[in-house]
Amino acid sequence: MENIKQRKIAIVVILAFAFYGIAQLTNSRGLVSAQTNPSTQTPAPTEFNQAAAIAKLKEQIKGRENESAYTVFKNLQLKGWTTARHVIAAMEIGYARSLGVDCTHCHVPDKWEVEEKPTKQITREMAAMQRTINEELLKNIKGLKSEQPIVNCTTCHRGQIKPALNMPAAK
Repeated sequence: MENIKQRKIAIVVILAFAFYGIAQLTNSRGLVSAQTNPSTQTPAPTEFNQAAAIAKLKEQIKGRENESAYTVFKNLQLKGWTTARHVIAAMEIGYARSLGVDCTHCHVPDKWEVEEKPTKQITREMAAMQRTINEELLKNIKGLKSEQPIVNCTTCHRGQIKPALNMPAAK
């Protein structure tokens, strides 16, 4: 029993020295260094924080949440939006979750109105396709058991950027 305890302690000591040695080696090769000149370091890319961005947007529109989205936001082109509050909820829940992305998939943070990313226009066209299906096509399919059948982003995307194409075989 004493022998097993001594072996465990020896392994812990060896691992501690190994980690210390790796840290020193890494540091000596400049891979990790706290004492380098900050002007020569490339800043690490900042990770987008969707919750913080949404909180900031909500703060920016505070008091205007129930106004028409078209008067609160710049360059809003999707049809059917009602209030500014609805736009934020639809973007966060409808688009981001349905496609498994965050705001940066279509937008440049803090420059929400810019048209830099092609995914923004693709989303607009996909939304128009969705409207056509829901408003014109589904109502003509006989035998559907729903009075108002609809499709939305999740119908095809299932939380993925690309629509689900490889479905499992039927059992």
